[in-house]
Amino acid sequence: MTPRQFPQRTPQSSHPHRPRRPRRVRRARPLARRLGWAALALVLVVAGGAWAYVAHLDGNIRHGALSFGDQGAESVDAFGHRPLNILLIGSDSRDSAEDVALGGARNTAGGPVHADVEMLLHVSADRSNASLISIPRDTMVDIPACTDPATGRTYPATPHSQITNSLSHGGPGCTVWTWHQLTGIHIDHYMVVDFAGVVRMADAVGGVPVCTTGNVYDPYSHLRLTAGEHVVKGVQALEWLRTRHGFGDGSDLYRTQTQHMYLTSLLRRLRSAGTLTDPGKLFGLADAATRALTVDDGLDSVGRLIGLAKELRGIDPERVTTVTMPYAADPANPRAWVVPMPGDAERLFAMVRGDVPLDSFGRTAAGSSTAAASPSPAATVDPAAVRVTVQNGSGVAGRAAAVTLSLRQLGFAHAGNGGNAAVRQRTTTLDYAPGDRSRAAALAAALHLPATALRATASAGRPLLVVGADWPQGSVFPQTAPPSAGAVPTTAARQSGAERKCAKVNPVYAW
Repeated sequence: MTPRQFPQRTPQSSHPHRPRRPRRVRRARPLARRLGWAALALVLVVAGGAWAYVAHLDGNIRHGALSFGDQGAESVDAFGHRPLNILLIGSDSRDSAEDVALGGARNTAGGPVHADVEMLLHVSADRSNASLISIPRDTMVDIPACTDPATGRTYPATPHSQITNSLSHGGPGCTVWTWHQLTGIHIDHYMVVDFAGVVRMADAVGGVPVCTTGNVYDPYSHLRLTAGEHVVKGVQALEWLRTRHGFGDGSDLYRTQTQHMYLTSLLRRLRSAGTLTDPGKLFGLADAATRALTVDDGLDSVGRLIGLAKELRGIDPERVTTVTMPYAADPANPRAWVVPMPGDAERLFAMVRGDVPLDSFGRTAAGSSTAAASPSPAATVDPAAVRVTVQNGSGVAGRAAAVTLSLRQLGFAHAGNGGNAAVRQRTTTLDYAPGDRSRAAALAAALHLPATALRATASAGRPLLVVGADWPQGSVFPQTAPPSAGAVPTTAARQSGAERKCAKVNPVYAW
């Protein structure tokens, strides 16, 4: 009998209950698909959460109108690039319990706020250099009329008032408008920080290195430090920025310099830590900023704040210059108030308007001339037939009388002294009725006025010449060359962002 032949089982089929390999592959596909969908869902959840978090931060940002007046068009350089001007404002607001606890003076809670710190950050059009210009809080200026767009309330013009009061005329938009009227500088953004905001920002960067020449204790700000270097953060950073009695001559004038020391040290710390180039750190800084700052409508999102930080990251501290506006004692109250120093203050403002570097490393921007050719007068105009009123808007006593006398000596017998203008002016202007163009041109040529000074005004009667701060002396308008890089007036306290300075302790508050 022939043995029955049985088919040989392959190893794969030797165990009837073991799943076949092809089946395992077919069953793995649904599992892979499920894992893929789970991963995608996780990514979407994370992305959605991040988006929701950013949206939450955007909702935290307090913002408002940039300026309560028309600043006109901003100038560009030869390549079409624009400089960047940001007004930094430190508010003494005590509208929150946190600010009251930090700032004291509970009796002022909810009252008018003041811009105790006012600095303009100017970044050049080519982003190669920057400058930080402070105006002391007790500087007397003309605050223009401001209408708060949020409430519709109009605040009347206030001649000869402390610049710190501008913030209480409807908010930061009025401070921006006041700065523009005083300096002629186009301001692109503002940032306002209160007491609590300073504490948050100092903590967000891990503290800021500062230095003093000796032991200091200021009982007003409560700052207490030993001589040498310290890293201040939180409340101590606020105490440093608020201290004025403990340093220098005990006035707000030297306080601007200690604030410059803090901010330039902050910049160096941000660069050394890589914060401005690290997306994660940059986002963290923007997170703190949303809870610390009030900004204009152009900076109303985290993305815009990060974009602004990126504009600054390539500037070397050596190309950052800090200055305090040149000032002189106010004759009305020389022990307490100051005024912009005639000539020197305008020269500094002209450098910023012309995008001229305040350090000596850069070159004067093309087309930044401060003078313009005067118009040619009609040959038939008789000076004796021209009637003109001269007013003084320069802030320098006697300018209307001096220019009136000069015009009479030049044959303009009907030139009249109109006394002081209603408000001070940064630049000299000559308003005339459209039909008086030839007479205005004759006046401009005789006084060497630039063509930009002439303004045809339908409501004008006889020509009105207002002498501005750009003409502080002399019988004819000064013909000046464009300022050269680094030609900062010697009356402006200046510091490089790369310098590590120690604050001078007021001997009265040394220990």
